Amino acid sequence: MKIDHTQPLEYGTEQNNLNILGFWIFLGAEIMLFGTLFASFFTLENRIGNGPAGAEIFEITPVLIETLLLLTSSFTIGLGIHAMRLGNKKAMLSFFAVTLLLGLGFLSVEIFEFIHYVHIGAGLQTSAFTAALLSTLGTHGAHVTFGLFWGLSIILQVKKRGLTPATANKSFIFSLYWHFLDVVWIFIFSFIYLKGMM
Repeated sequence: MKIDHTQPLEYGTEQNNLNILGFWIFLGAEIMLFGTLFASFFTLENRIGNGPAGAEIFEITPVLIETLLLLTSSFTIGLGIHAMRLGNKKAMLSFFAVTLLLGLGFLSVEIFEFIHYVHIGAGLQTSAFTAALLSTLGTHGAHVTFGLFWGLSIILQVKKRGLTPATANKSFIFSLYWHFLDVVWIFIFSFIYLKGMM
């Protein structure tokens, strides 16, 4: 395996470059998935039937907490990748751990929010609006949950094997995934929550 030392470690081999390209293609498919969910939501957002509208169920405090947690986690994963590129394994692992803790905090607030929605009568079967809302939020939440397990496996691999072209590549690809989830959340925050509160 020939390693190119002029590139960052995660791009150090031809296979690593192909892995990153393949993951960008995968993210294109994920964009289509979330694009479909957003299109469904925007089509159904006014079809509330006898159920509540967004303005009746959305509360700004949990949404701001979720946004703060997820955006901060995007910053810490960036710091983790920077530390990785500097060869500082300890700092990288620390930033990755903080990222996952912030993600866990986000998920906890989202679960609380889901329980609150169901408690006030805004479940999956209440209306087309609540079905589209919970499907969109749930899909994003499922991606965050998967990300927590993936991130944990990255931490364990780097602890065991150190910073190699393979572990650096996996870590960088995970950071792309995590940033993608943050971008999706910005759209959810802006076009579902803020728009729904108006």
